[in-house]
Amino acid sequence: MVALDADYFRELETPRIAVLSDNLVAAVFPLMKLMPARYILDRAAADGSLRPGHRIVESTSGTFGMALALLAAARGYRLTLVTASSLIDAKYRARLEGSGARMIVTEDPDGNGDQMRRLQELQRIRSEEPHCFWPRQYDNPQNALSYAGLAETLVRSMGRIDCLVGCVGSGGSLCGTGAFLRMIFPQMSIIAVDTHRSILFGQPVGRRLLRGLGNSVLPANLDHELVDEVHWVGAYPAFRGARDLLREHGIFQGPTSAAAALVARWTADNRPGARVAVIMPDEGHRYADTVFDDAWLASLPGWPSASPSKPRMLTTLEPASETEWTRFAWARRSLDQVRQAQSMH
Repeated sequence: MVALDADYFRELETPRIAVLSDNLVAAVFPLMKLMPARYILDRAAADGSLRPGHRIVESTSGTFGMALALLAAARGYRLTLVTASSLIDAKYRARLEGSGARMIVTEDPDGNGDQMRRLQELQRIRSEEPHCFWPRQYDNPQNALSYAGLAETLVRSMGRIDCLVGCVGSGGSLCGTGAFLRMIFPQMSIIAVDTHRSILFGQPVGRRLLRGLGNSVLPANLDHELVDEVHWVGAYPAFRGARDLLREHGIFQGPTSAAAALVARWTADNRPGARVAVIMPDEGHRYADTVFDDAWLASLPGWPSASPSKPRMLTTLEPASETEWTRFAWARRSLDQVRQAQSMH
């Protein structure tokens, strides 16, 4: 069982390297969140804080929960996942519950993920079962440390890397990979991809149609001072981008990956001498009945809409519509520094 666990899950968390253009390379994952989930659980098992039969409890909106569910099933842990009604569909919930996970779904009338309510529910569970294990994906530094292998894979595949593009949710993948790569390439640019009405980079929280990135709380794993530029991609450009990836490259990834690819392609086109790497974290199977379904897309108000060919440059941290794509020069500043500069405008 242990050998099967190690071999099977390493295959799922190992990216395929896809060359999208002369100066753009993508790390295309089947299930990227297996990397931090396995890393965190391995270390918890090694130090005795997680034992066979123990319960794991986590707040999750997607693939980190699936990673935990697969590992818990293989290793004999019990698992409780707390999510919000706006974040999970019936089929995905059935897959998680089919693996043995217990699902607690909180109401989310505002459609913003309501992370605070989910964390309150998680703490209630922990108070009732003190010995359960909480991976703390948003605040556990092991999340970011787990991406050393991805940094090594990118260096072996590309040699020099001038720019890294990736989405931000917990902050682990972009900041972890970026921090390791900066040790080798100190001048490398890091571009964060977020979505409108996520608070990660100073926007006011609100309803978000695009999931898999963004957040309604600030995770400790997000190091703002690593980031040179932020792009906010609306749901509609990301949905169209996912279909473009499939049609143009045969790459079947979800809209989170498509948002990162959209930003990376524009970056590579505008920096022809730079070598750009992009992290694409999730496959498209979860979105077969939505993003890849013509009838579902046609039901969206205003679909189809023209996709922007380039981002609109912002001077203030303002949200935009789901059809828009915006960017902001972050310049390796803390969130407080950016907010202070904004208040002086």
